[in-house]
Amino acid sequence: MNNDKLYNLRHSLAHLLAAAVLDIWPETKISIGPVIENGFYYDFDFQSAEKRGQISDNDLPKIEKKMRDLAKTWNKFERREISLEEAKKLFNGNQYKLELIDELGKSGETITTYKSGDFTDLCRGPHVESAKEIPLNAFKLDRLAGAYWRGDEKNKMLTRIYGLAFESKKELEEYENMILEAKKRDHRKIGQELDLFTFSPLVGPGLPLWTPRGTILRDELNNFVWELRKSKGYQKVTIPHITKKDLYEISGHWAKFADDLFKIKTRENKEYALKPMNCPHHAQIFARQQHSYRDMPQRYAETTMVYRDEQSGELGGLTRVLSITQDDAHVFARHSQVKKEFFAIWDIIDTFYKTFNFTLRVRLSFHDPNNFDKYLGTKEIWQKAESALEEIAKEREAKGPKQGRGTNYFIAPGEAAMYGPKLDFLAKDSLGREHQVATVQLDMNMPERFDLTCINEKGEKERIVMIHCAIMGSIERFIAVLLEHTAGVLPVFLSPVQVIVLPIGEGHQKFAKEVHEALKKADIRAEINLDNESLNKKIRNFRLQKIPYAIVIGDKEVESKMLTIETRSGGLLLASLYEGRGSREPQDRGTVPIKLSISTADFIEKLKDEIRNKK
Repeated sequence: MNNDKLYNLRHSLAHLLAAAVLDIWPETKISIGPVIENGFYYDFDFQSAEKRGQISDNDLPKIEKKMRDLAKTWNKFERREISLEEAKKLFNGNQYKLELIDELGKSGETITTYKSGDFTDLCRGPHVESAKEIPLNAFKLDRLAGAYWRGDEKNKMLTRIYGLAFESKKELEEYENMILEAKKRDHRKIGQELDLFTFSPLVGPGLPLWTPRGTILRDELNNFVWELRKSKGYQKVTIPHITKKDLYEISGHWAKFADDLFKIKTRENKEYALKPMNCPHHAQIFARQQHSYRDMPQRYAETTMVYRDEQSGELGGLTRVLSITQDDAHVFARHSQVKKEFFAIWDIIDTFYKTFNFTLRVRLSFHDPNNFDKYLGTKEIWQKAESALEEIAKEREAKGPKQGRGTNYFIAPGEAAMYGPKLDFLAKDSLGREHQVATVQLDMNMPERFDLTCINEKGEKERIVMIHCAIMGSIERFIAVLLEHTAGVLPVFLSPVQVIVLPIGEGHQKFAKEVHEALKKADIRAEINLDNESLNKKIRNFRLQKIPYAIVIGDKEVESKMLTIETRSGGLLLASLYEGRGSREPQDRGTVPIKLSISTADFIEKLKDEIRNKK
């Protein structure tokens, strides 16, 4: 089934859902029911005394059964074009449909309905030809949620019913199995098990507190990004967390994002805001002096928190927070330097995500030509910026096979930032889910607003451009994605604890402490467990904590001064690893792997190699 066919099937199921709900509870008011990834939803205003605010998951099987019964009677989806007056008469009493009809009337768009059986809905289409095309064992109502009408918290809260829909029963079952696995890998669960972060009701929702172990993970990720940026000529800068209102008025953020800002009034009644982004501040660092073309480009990098006033109902774990840590950078460049700078950033992104075995594709996020009022700048500036980005993507794609860096990109109108088009990198994780991660934006508007220039070869002022880039996007969200992608099994260079030393008994503690000290002196993140517990319990706990290696110290190790290394996967490091062949496969000695020991110095060298090469 191609994507268009699957879209039509899911759209048709949304109508079937609305019809089933109306058949069971006729007083219900229906609103909208779009197609979404993996399925569909429909929003309802339940009017009956029986169901007002009381519908639950227990009702979903009944609705599903009604959908299947109705589907057998729907022979076709009949499209009709109707007048504004007909539409208002048809949906009289339903304020949600009437609001949509008024908007269609003002826009001059043709008003269409689709009728199946006794059910008619306001709809642009398209649908399947007949409900007989719908595989009735390949959809399922999934869950309930609350949703404000039109996404506006000032409007009434409606009941949203989500459904899953696929081409076949097998695909539905595969998706459900993936969801079950995703629940096991939930970053909130893993974060608690590994003691990485916590939330406090006294601090507030959406404000994660990072433990010592979690802070190590954040710092190591940030250090990795900085290594890559430093090699490309970036310099670190630092800015404050608040700013005067004036800065965001000039940048345009105050007018566009006023509701998302945390505002502060001083005792002198001056208005400030917690910064929701860093670009206007970095622009002021560039503007501190007049730059020559010889100074260009200027590349500033800073990892810092920004703050956005999200609705409490939208906050969740690390994926949606109020304090967002951005590994942010801004390049101030001449137009002739844009392509080279984009390619350099693209190289950083490729290297970073390849390290964690993510598969990337690129979305060219352009403006919505039907809603230009929400953007800053002129259509001419936007056309120039978008053409430049598309040219960069095409050239990257052409060079990709030769450089071993393939480019899979597509254009998405309406996904641009308010001040410029961007490249959004979408990473596919080990469960097949796609996440937006890195972003690179080409901004020709902010240099205009802040009058940013350099002096060119002719001694004239030349307008520059800004490139915004964040490799992880936000550290919080990236860590959530990474924990679920790896199920918490982090590479050694990121693991907050890289090795744990496990003496079997009290008589083995002296040598265990010596090994522990040697590891710490070598800058290995090591811990030692001196608790009076059985060895089996100690090993079980180390594997639950997903620590890469454990050194077990018993009589043999004390006597030989050699180490036996357990891995978190349940095995032992074997001979071939130490002989320099790099294999983790057991050597063929009959059917029993040979347990071999390694010196403390050799094990430290092995660890340093893994850390250095980010294996």
